[in-house]
Formats: sequence, structure tokens, C-alpha cells
Amino acid sequence: MRAEIIAVGTELLLGQIANTNAQFLSQKLADIGIGVYFHTVVGDNAERLDQVIRLGAERSDLVIFTGGLGPTQDDLTKETVAAHVGVELVTDAPAMKHIEDFFAQRGITMTENNRKQALVLAGSHVFANDYGMAPGMAIRHDGTTFVLLPGPPSELYPMVERYVLPYLTELLPEKQVFHSRVFRFYGIGESALEEKLIDLIEKQDNPTIAPYAKEFEVTLRVTARAATTEQGEALILPVEEEIRRRVGQYIYGTGENSSLHEVLVQELARRGETIACAESCTGGTVASLITSVPGSSAVFRGGVVCYTNEVKNQVLEVPADVLHTDGAVSAKTAKLLAEHVREKLGSTYGVSVTGVAGPDPSEGKPVGLVYIGIAAEGSSTVVKELRLAGRRHAIVGRAAKFALFYALQMQKER
Repeated sequence: MRAEIIAVGTELLLGQIANTNAQFLSQKLADIGIGVYFHTVVGDNAERLDQVIRLGAERSDLVIFTGGLGPTQDDLTKETVAAHVGVELVTDAPAMKHIEDFFAQRGITMTENNRKQALVLAGSHVFANDYGMAPGMAIRHDGTTFVLLPGPPSELYPMVERYVLPYLTELLPEKQVFHSRVFRFYGIGESALEEKLIDLIEKQDNPTIAPYAKEFEVTLRVTARAATTEQGEALILPVEEEIRRRVGQYIYGTGENSSLHEVLVQELARRGETIACAESCTGGTVASLITSVPGSSAVFRGGVVCYTNEVKNQVLEVPADVLHTDGAVSAKTAKLLAEHVREKLGSTYGVSVTGVAGPDPSEGKPVGLVYIGIAAEGSSTVVKELRLAGRRHAIVGRAAKFALFYALQMQKER
């Protein structure tokens, strides 16, 4: 099944919002074995929308629209698709009741144009909108299936997961399971990872191997087609073993939604351990990532943003002669910060970050030079030197994630 995604909205063309819906849909469709061949963005213009609808119908089996289902005059997707397939728009009674109940429960007078959101293509399969008002819908015409979805991700994502994917799975000519395992990497770039796995990627058939970079890290998805989940797992297992043999030291977790800070918090909780951090150039980013995870209060003792030498010296007791001789950005300072924050806050681990985030050099040291210290109860302190590139925010983000990654590595070694 050849699919394409058409995102409707002038705000996308103006760059006011990012087209994250297309990324999400492409990933979800790949999971069930539907290949996406085209992404199109079109503004709120009926003539241009009609042009891309006709083109999509000629070249694709499945055309998915996002956006343009709202109550205002510039929401044109339903009307334009209805004209193309030759059907009327009719009111969907459950959707209308859902909209009326929404306003009644909030004591708000419903304006007449909100009734437009309950209109659907006559004869279409309707998808309930559990988190908004405009329902989604699907209709088949001249060999092409058209699926219309709301634009807000908070509405589209759950609709796709709950209703659209099961519907599309039933359309597939062969009933197969597409079983995936996602590996999350840090400390290795996408090109370096691909180079180490290139022979596996080039000869892939079933399972398939797909690497992609995301937020300073790399994800690898291995997907197998099989009659059952168990058979899919059996196909993935030898590929996983080979991947772990070659680049296992960079794998910090598995799973679609896992992240470095989530995995670290989960591991700390599982082992009954705690962590504290001392941050200079990252300015509290490490602490912010950790505390964004629900349940982090059980493992995070606290942190010190030691941005100045005075705080490094007076609060975390880095000797003045060390700061003068070695410098605030040095392996020795990183070591002492990690050890002292661990001792003062009574944690299992102490993590420190000190470096030059830019835009200018500091202490005669180049932008991107970062030292990360990891101190652990009963273990020798480890200090890592990094040479990071990019703008200030990128250096800060990468340094914070490296700190989390090295903390996870020390956990594995203890």
C-alpha cells in the first residue's frame, strides 16, 4: 500500500508551526507495513488543495489529510475532498452530541459555526475525537482511501492510535504482524553508527533496520514482518545480538518513548540509589531533565548551579588554588565538584558539568570544551573530557545528556 500525507494549513507554510503530524504518521504507518512515499503541505486554498488531492489520488493507495476540519471559513479539507469524491457533507449525530455536551458542561454558548465540526463525508467511516470536537473520517473512492484527521497533535495522536491504525490494518491485503524493537544510543553519531552496521543495513530484508537522529542522540528501529508477534521476536533476536556485540556500549535503553533521563531515573529507583548534581555551564539543565520524570523525587537529592568560581569555592569547596591553577574548566574541578556534591547531599552518585558553552572562549580554553565528573559511593571518580561543536544551546544540551549517559554507564559497571 502506497501512502502519502497531505498537511493542510497556511500556518505550516509560514513556518509558524512545525509539521510534526507527518513525522508521527510516517512512523506509525511504517509500524504496520504501510510505506509513505510523499509528504505535501498546502495552504488554506480550495483550488490548490484540489490540485494536490487529484495528484495524490493518481499516485497513492492511501491519502491522509491533517488539518482543515475546524469551524472557521478557512477550514476547507472536508468540503474539498467531498467535492472530489462526489458526496455530500452530513451531520454525524454522535459528533454533534459530543460538541453540544462540551459547551453545555462548561456553561458556554455554542456559536453556530461549531456545528460545522460535526459534518462528515456521507458514507464515510467516522473516527471519534476523544480530545477535541471535529471527528476524523475515511472514505474509499476509485481505488484510493482518503483519511481526514484533525490538525492538533493532542487530538490526532490518540485518534490514530485508538481508531485509525486498527482500521488501516484491516485494509492490508495480507494480515501480518509488524513487530519492532527500538534501540536508543548516545555517545555515537548517526553516521558512525551506520558505518559500524552498514553491512547489516545493506543486506536487510526482514527484519529491516532504520537509524535516525533525534535530539542529540540516535535511534535504531528493527522491524520484522511475521505471522505472529512471537515469530517476529524470533527474527529480531539474532539481529539484536549482533547489534549489541558491535555497538552495545552506546545503547542506553530500548523502547519507543524511553529517554536518557527516564531510563536513569528508572534504574536509580530499581536499585534504590540516589543522585545529585553540580552544574556550571549547563545551568541546571541536568537537574531539569531528571525532575521532569514522574517519581524522580525518590532518587534526586538535589543540585547546585555553581555558575561562578565563588559558588564553586564557597558552597562546593573547590580550593581557590585549583580554580586559579587548573581553572574552573578542568578535569580536577569536575572531579571535586562531583565528589563534594555527592558528599554534601548524601547521594549514591554525584554528577558535575563544567565547560565553555560559548559564544566566547573562557580561561583561554575553547568553546565546546566540557568536563563531566561522575563520583559514586565506594568507587573511583571518573572524569570525561568532551570537545563539543555547535551553538551555545546545542553544547549545553549535549553536555547535559552526556552527563546522564555517563551516570548510566557507571551504574552498569558497579
